[in-house]
Amino acid sequence: MSADRLPVRLNRAELHAVEVPDSFETTGSFDLELVNHGTSLHVHLHLDDALSEVAEIDAANHFIDGETRRIVRVRVDGDEELPVRGKLKVASAYGAQTRYVDVELSEPDFEEETVEVDESLADPPSGPEPEQGSSPVASPELVVLAFGILAVLAAGGVAILVDSTVVVAGAVVVLVGVLVAIYLLAGS
Repeated sequence: MSADRLPVRLNRAELHAVEVPDSFETTGSFDLELVNHGTSLHVHLHLDDALSEVAEIDAANHFIDGETRRIVRVRVDGDEELPVRGKLKVASAYGAQTRYVDVELSEPDFEEETVEVDESLADPPSGPEPEQGSSPVASPELVVLAFGILAVLAAGGVAILVDSTVVVAGAVVVLVGVLVAIYLLAGS
């Protein structure tokens, strides 16, 4: 997708004035930047036959409020038919002033990117062997200990808030389970 913009200045020099560059060249879809420097007006956009074979504008007629800016997308779909030359017509206030832009749509320059691969890619990487049972993030013992502490705190907090024998018994079961897990991990 191209980020090219074709500037169209409206009402800058005089009422209904249309200012556009004489020509515009791009390699794909582009934006018309309609900038109104004066009072509100209607703008009509039209692609000639050559351009309309490979490009389209969502809407041909636009009402542009005074002192505002509007972006109108021109989508180019026919890459296989490029390059194309044609004219874009911009008319203000129902034809009060009309200007034409020579537009050239050329083929995008695609640089073929290649990646060199040799036999060394099939060899396993050399370097120090990782230690058995170690993890780059955290050891399982630390993870169990952290979750165990969280579980005991949560169970104890609920037991204090609810003040129920069943909840207290559940908190004790959680505590015993965490202690057993720590004992088993410490022994391994």
